[in-house]
Amino acid sequence: MWKPNQPGSGTPATPEPVRPATPTPSFETARPAVAGGTAVPSGEQATIGKSLVVKGEVSGSESLYIDGKVEGAINLPGNRVTVGRNGQVAANIMAREIVVLGKVRGNCQASDRVDIRSEGSLTGDVIAARISIEDGAFFKGGIDIRKPGPEGAAAPKPEGDDK
Repeated sequence: MWKPNQPGSGTPATPEPVRPATPTPSFETARPAVAGGTAVPSGEQATIGKSLVVKGEVSGSESLYIDGKVEGAINLPGNRVTVGRNGQVAANIMAREIVVLGKVRGNCQASDRVDIRSEGSLTGDVIAARISIEDGAFFKGGIDIRKPGPEGAAAPKPEGDDK
């Protein structure tokens, strides 16, 4: 009886060809946040792309990167909102941290900080514990620095301040 895998059987056994593995597509909502030109890994982060236009209220419990247009209101109190270089926002923003690389028209309220980068533009009032405005950035509005904590976030306006 002939056994093809025995040594000396006349015809060598040919191994199964190696097939390249096809990459499985990955669908990500996370995009690294930009800090000083370097990518900083982040947890959950949603993205509004260049060609998207959102009209209405945006709210949720993850960070948001905006490279398109948003009109209305953005309410992400415990998270970061980043307006990318192509981003155009006509909305009031409430978040833990707000980073502006594009254009924002509206009031910004951050429990931690507002960061306007050199290519960024913000027209509106800012309420935050910290603010950073790089050289070359455009800012027009008022600044109200409030200490972090429950008493700073809900502090009433002083009498006679009718802003």
